[in-house]
Amino acid sequence: MSAETSDLTKVDSAISGLSSSPVEEKKGHRRASSSAAGVYNINDLEKEGKELLVAKETQKLNWKLNTSPATLDDKETLKKFLTTPPVKKIDLHFPLGLEVTARNLKGVTIKDALDAIHKQFKKKADDELELPVLAGFEWDKEESWTRLVVHQKKEGAPSGGSKKKKNKGETFDD
Repeated sequence: MSAETSDLTKVDSAISGLSSSPVEEKKGHRRASSSAAGVYNINDLEKEGKELLVAKETQKLNWKLNTSPATLDDKETLKKFLTTPPVKKIDLHFPLGLEVTARNLKGVTIKDALDAIHKQFKKKADDELELPVLAGFEWDKEESWTRLVVHQKKEGAPSGGSKKKKNKGETFDD
């Protein structure tokens, strides 16, 4: 019994002798490599007072929340950043209270946001969803700096629909 006790103290002393410094080094190294240049933490943007611009392309997708974003034809749009400047994570808030978070350390793209939404709605049937189509995102800094409000609509308008004709005064030049 005494031999076992001495072995245990040796093991305990080996563990306690390691200290936590190697773990801290790994954490520091990992953080430096994972963040991409020019991608911000949304909380830092709030402190600095930098405003977000949401990609307008999301309004034209006519994407059903319970279908995979991979089914969309416009693959280039999916690769674009959801916000300018790009952020690592953003909360997407639905009017009924549901909130999902889109994350990407290299900057949240439109596809990342759609994937996060799809994960919540993929098991829902079409008739279970009151407003099954994405109408776009809105950033309301008065309500919350760190999240976007998700807007939905009943059905997708045919591409090139009447919405464009009504807005003759608006220009879509970036």
